[in-house]
Amino acid sequence: MLNLNSTHTIRGLVACLAGLCLVQAQAQERIYRCGNEYTNNAEVAKSRGCKLMEGGNITIIQGPVPQRTVAPSAPRSSSAPARNGNTRTDSVEQRARDSDARAILETELRRAEARLVDAKKAYANGEPEKEGIESRNYQRYLDRVAELKAAVARAESDVTSIRNELNRHSGSGAPSGSAAK
Repeated sequence: MLNLNSTHTIRGLVACLAGLCLVQAQAQERIYRCGNEYTNNAEVAKSRGCKLMEGGNITIIQGPVPQRTVAPSAPRSSSAPARNGNTRTDSVEQRARDSDARAILETELRRAEARLVDAKKAYANGEPEKEGIESRNYQRYLDRVAELKAAVARAESDVTSIRNELNRHSGSGAPSGSAAK
């Protein structure tokens, strides 16, 4: 004997099961195979002449794309030589790089020396001209003198560092040009 509550429960379960079947039927679209590609678009499959896949669920996991390899007999360009731990750059290329590095360092040295001259001129041996309010505010003047002194020290340090780098690159005593003082 069934009571009213149990018939409603059974009807509810039947309705839920029917709904689940409909949802699963909608989730299982038709899958077409076009060579090594798969699609669920019927129009694309028809235009390409794809075959309908039948059977159970299909799971497709795309793997990594294989890299194309160059034939070993292909010559390498000299602008992009192979780099591994055992190969060395040929001497002509290395000399060209060293020459470029030296030219850059010499340019930087000239700039650093110009900055040093400007800084020393502004510092004026610790007694620069007073500017504006500095005649009434002596502390501001002392602060500016300290900043100028620090700027001279930085510029001297830059020049010394660049000269040392040039000496390291050349392997000789004094670098050419304006570097010798």
